[in-house]
Amino acid sequence: MLIIPAIDLKGGRCVRLKQGRMSDETVFSDFPEEMAIRWHGCGAQRLHIVDLDGAVEGRPVNREVIKRIVEAVPIPVELGGGVRDMAALDAYIELGLRYVILGTVACKDPEFVRRACRTYPGQIILGIDAKNGSVAVEGWTEETGQAPIGLAKQFEDAGISAIIYTDIHRDGMRTGCNVASTRDLARSTRVPVIASGGISGLAHVLEILPLKEDGVIGMITGRALYDGSLDLSEAIRVCAEMQK
Repeated sequence: MLIIPAIDLKGGRCVRLKQGRMSDETVFSDFPEEMAIRWHGCGAQRLHIVDLDGAVEGRPVNREVIKRIVEAVPIPVELGGGVRDMAALDAYIELGLRYVILGTVACKDPEFVRRACRTYPGQIILGIDAKNGSVAVEGWTEETGQAPIGLAKQFEDAGISAIIYTDIHRDGMRTGCNVASTRDLARSTRVPVIASGGISGLAHVLEILPLKEDGVIGMITGRALYDGSLDLSEAIRVCAEMQK
């Protein structure tokens, strides 16, 4: 079970939002690549980057910062936010990103996701962000009315490497992951699932760990690492011991 630190980028800085509100940010670092080095030093095997500006504007915005992060650590980096066309996807893969997360475009241009999977097999992740049981897009500002499980099934045979599932209401709120919804989604698809949103401490990590049996392969956490309520090294160690 991977524990994946999140680095959310806004204006070139590492920030965390509450429930995806761009106006409700906390700045944790002016040098995001230093956070990447820190998390790698704690034992992280993968990093999760979100270009928050890109998600809202529909195009890559923080490319230079992302490049510095990728060059700073030797572990796989995944990124989402603002990838809506093949040019942006090509540029990010060439930059050295191992995985690119497609969310909004999956709802608005499903064929692009299938083409991306054919072009970069094993490197495309489907991002499903849910609000009130409905998939939300455009940087979480627009609800589609589509159910997360329905969207997952739509791409089950497309060749996506994983699904990242985020409950927006829990993101940055320290209330724990939506375990029930994450379990339901994982059980509904053959595609591995990564849980996201709400983790605030080791107890929440341990709540997700049993979902490995349902097809959950990892969890993403951000604010808890930055405010110190979750020790990454300890969480990785405890998870490793419990999975022996």
